[in-house]
Amino acid sequence: MYPATSNLDRTAASSARRWRALGAAFAGWCVAVCAAAEPAIYLLGEIHDNPEGHALRLEKIADIVRSASHPVIAMEQFDREKQAILSAAQQECPDAACVIAKAGTKGWDWDFYKPVIDLAMRQRIPLLAANVSPQDARLVMRDGLSAALNATLRNAFGLDGGLPPEVDAIQREAVFQGHCRMVPKSALGGMALAQVARDVWMAHVLREHPQSTVMLLAGNGHVRKDAGVYHWLSPQERQRTQVHAYLETPQAAEAALFDQVHAVAPLVREDPCAAFAAAIDNSAKP
Repeated sequence: MYPATSNLDRTAASSARRWRALGAAFAGWCVAVCAAAEPAIYLLGEIHDNPEGHALRLEKIADIVRSASHPVIAMEQFDREKQAILSAAQQECPDAACVIAKAGTKGWDWDFYKPVIDLAMRQRIPLLAANVSPQDARLVMRDGLSAALNATLRNAFGLDGGLPPEVDAIQREAVFQGHCRMVPKSALGGMALAQVARDVWMAHVLREHPQSTVMLLAGNGHVRKDAGVYHWLSPQERQRTQVHAYLETPQAAEAALFDQVHAVAPLVREDPCAAFAAAIDNSAKP
């Protein structure tokens, strides 16, 4: 008769345990290292009219490009309907001014974005039109997310059941504060949905380029981690995402909304709330 457990059995069991331990160790190592080896996603915020913020962000973009794998730059400043025109302009135009003339829209101070576009032209970096148009945003305010996001897209981002309450609350408050607390409460829901439509579309644009190092250039409100573009990324995408904000006089509470906050000198501006109040008064006059 043989013993209940032979030396050969014990050796095989010990070897199996060692292999299982090695496999578990490799799996843990790969979660950290393999994910880090994937192309990164950078959400790079801005205060639209702050030149120091634009200059600092341009330095960051140039630094990323030097070591990036297949970099692409997605820009809030270009509406999604302009993608074909934008791509053609990159092939045909000699400089940023020409690209902007062909694919840009009104409402932006394009002088701030010319250096980024010129960098993309020199380095042959594709530019992505990342924004929902103002026209589509207005339709979303009236008719809901389906006006700008098709059923497949809504399903992919878990929006079949509507907007998560926490995101809705954050976006409503952001809209209210961003409009000097003068927006009628009845309008906040639609305006929040328009912001979400933009964020979801930007996340979709990033997701379309999984083999590239993607940089998104958008307002700080779009890149905040609690309810902006980052919220709509998958857990795997978040693992390889860095979120940078460029803020004037940043507050301590804002640090949790971003991975890195770059403080920039505040601009001296006219009171935007005074102008907003005057516009409301004028619209109310018969």
